[in-house]
Amino acid sequence: MSLTTKVIKSIEDLKDHILTGSPSFYMSSRTSTVIPYEKIEEFFKEDITLVDLSHMPAHMEINNSGNLIVRGGVSWKDAREYLRDKGHNIMTSPTEELALILAGVATSCTGERCFCFGNLRSQIVSLKYLNHKGEEKTLTQKDLTYDFLEQYQNEFKHYADYKNAPYPRFEKEIDLMIGTEGQLGVITEVELKIVPDYPLKHFFMLVPKWEEDLSAHLEINKKIQKHREDVLLCELVDSNSFTYLPAEDRPNKGLDAIFFEIKESYFETFYEEFLLKLEHISEENIFEISETRFHNLRASIPRAVFEANSRMGVVKVGTDIQVQTTQFEDLMRAYQELTKAGVDYNLFGHFGDQHLHFNFMPTPEKVKECEEHFQKLYKKIAQLKGSPFAEHGIGILKQKYIQNFWSETQPEVFHKLKALHDPKAQFFPGGFMGLGR
Repeated sequence: MSLTTKVIKSIEDLKDHILTGSPSFYMSSRTSTVIPYEKIEEFFKEDITLVDLSHMPAHMEINNSGNLIVRGGVSWKDAREYLRDKGHNIMTSPTEELALILAGVATSCTGERCFCFGNLRSQIVSLKYLNHKGEEKTLTQKDLTYDFLEQYQNEFKHYADYKNAPYPRFEKEIDLMIGTEGQLGVITEVELKIVPDYPLKHFFMLVPKWEEDLSAHLEINKKIQKHREDVLLCELVDSNSFTYLPAEDRPNKGLDAIFFEIKESYFETFYEEFLLKLEHISEENIFEISETRFHNLRASIPRAVFEANSRMGVVKVGTDIQVQTTQFEDLMRAYQELTKAGVDYNLFGHFGDQHLHFNFMPTPEKVKECEEHFQKLYKKIAQLKGSPFAEHGIGILKQKYIQNFWSETQPEVFHKLKALHDPKAQFFPGGFMGLGR
């Protein structure tokens, strides 16, 4: 197997490469947690080209409909800064804001503000992509009408309220590109809804460690749900996660912390109707924080965890599970069971959405054991009919877990779509849409 890298700097170069029919994996910012870039050659079984799209010319504009047009190498941070200068803001805010937007669309990333604004898919008005002929095509929110999708769409209904299901949605045209991870074409442009840049407040509350006492966590998760229209995000960082930061950067006093971003105009109501009514939290454990420090903390912890794994020489061993509100305690109890494995761990993520990332921090000798624990965990999640990978995609690392969440329907649909849209099997060979052949 040979592995070559090609840097693409223009749409013309990209078209020319696609027309070669060369089996290729398209990448940009390399921030994915499900693609082991540092060991990627170990996971492809055939000759493949790694196509770097990060140097594609970046372009942003607000169109006549008041939506944001993005082309090329634009990150979420770029978009946020561009929009704020014009009195607007983005609705999706991934923890890793240096990730590129078009790649985020391909993986159907959701970000922290999904709590208020819904998933990324709901914010996309239209998109453009290059097909296997090098032609740029436009997809919209029109219904996807292939006659072989009926059973697939019926089976998807259970997951309709999740950020992402164990397989792509395939209800609208845009779904051919959202969450398919570049297996049917290469996204070149996206049109996103945006919102006014209204003033926000940021604060956090300290709660007991989740391993020892879940009372506060369960109360907060239940009561926060009625405030989704005005609370942009509700995020958990547990006490273990903070230990990866320098001591002077830890505001948690050895406890877990739950972070909130809310509309400033709503704060008084929120204070009276939510904060004062919490039975397990006292006012002395609620702290306001600057927006800059808020975002720095949220971004620095996953980065620090990734760096710790890299120093250990292991690929991240973590979850991306989402369950219904009524199943949140079941998920937390399952995570409590994992703490008994005798391996270092941490827990952080999208608390208000019941969507948390449990990360083992194993030595190389313990990786296989941790993966076996996850096999058992995913069996429980399948029984709960939760979503195993709700945010970061399936990529390569999660493929060994995903088929337990499929019937025969999903591989059949994948194979038909690949035959229609990727007849040369050139887009991401080894992706999940090839499983079950």
